[in-house]
Amino acid sequence: MRRGGRADPVARLKAYCLILFVCLSGCSWFHRGAPRPDPTELIVTGVAAGAVVFIDGAQVGPPMQGNSRTEVLEVAPGEHVLEVKMSDTVVYRENTYVGRGDKRVVTVLSGNSRD
Repeated sequence: MRRGGRADPVARLKAYCLILFVCLSGCSWFHRGAPRPDPTELIVTGVAAGAVVFIDGAQVGPPMQGNSRTEVLEVAPGEHVLEVKMSDTVVYRENTYVGRGDKRVVTVLSGNSRD
């Protein structure tokens, strides 16, 4: 490391770079946030074409089209009221509970769905 009584500048630079790298990698460890929990989802299947899905009285999208009879909805954890309406008629209603990070599947049994 010494050349003629003086420290080798390349070795000194390598040592400084190593120290800097260790310090910076240690800093990132302290700034990591908590892992994000899985989303809480309500998965509604079996919805007839033309039907509209409501959660807690609020419409969650346009009327269902053709073969896309599944709706994946991100909801807050807790109790919810699920309604499926055709025109102004409620054809399906269910009170359901979804826990934090759960994926709750509800199959609509209205008799109005077409296969």
